[in-house]
Amino acid sequence: MTPTVWTYLIVCPLVLLAGFVDSVAGGGGVISLPAYLLAGIPVKLAAGTNKLANGCGTALAVAKYAKSGNIEWLCALPAGVGALSGAAIGSRIALLLPDRALQIVILTALPVAAVILILARKSTDGDTKHLPKSKILLFGGLIGFVIGIYDGLVGPGTGTFLTIAFSVVLGFGLLKSSGCARVANLASNIASLIVYLLNGSVLFSVGIPAICCSMIGNWLGARYAIKGGSKRIRLVMFFVLGLLFLKTILQITGVIDF
Repeated sequence: MTPTVWTYLIVCPLVLLAGFVDSVAGGGGVISLPAYLLAGIPVKLAAGTNKLANGCGTALAVAKYAKSGNIEWLCALPAGVGALSGAAIGSRIALLLPDRALQIVILTALPVAAVILILARKSTDGDTKHLPKSKILLFGGLIGFVIGIYDGLVGPGTGTFLTIAFSVVLGFGLLKSSGCARVANLASNIASLIVYLLNGSVLFSVGIPAICCSMIGNWLGARYAIKGGSKRIRLVMFFVLGLLFLKTILQITGVIDF
């Protein structure tokens, strides 16, 4: 497809916002993936381009969290390995599905993401559990693998699911959970991106400017989170989620074809 001015006007500001949201507490894909779809980019190209921009932005956020000491590497590294393999599996499944089936998957998954975003945002600032190192390694890897499959298959809400899982299962505080989630999310983005690149499912003409926007958003969001902020952006996430939900229904029913 050939991007228009409207493509960039829709994608760039929303990808910047998505980067900010994602680096604070995850869930930025709820904004960025709908942005590409709302701009008229086909679903598989949108998914691949989203991985390209998100991966670069997440890498910057990881560096920011690491510099501040808010990553528990004992958890983050196995989670990253698990997410890498899980996302590769999920991405292969996504590429085998026809566009209509993938739209139905997204349509089903996004309301679940919305419910979790509403119900599971109560995290503490300090760690609440002291697990043995072996369990941290095991659970970190399992969490990364399972949510990595979801990330490769669907994507939106991955960072939030990881943050919640690290907090609930391992008892990490919100900031440390978010730092570990960035590492696992980066790994899953890389795995998915490789699969999409090999299949020609990345729109570079949109992805390159989106990279710049994502990196700016992630830098601002990580800085905000580390200084003590965390939330208050969910209304925008739900607004964009609602737009994607409506658009996907209209596509499936044949009311619109873009």
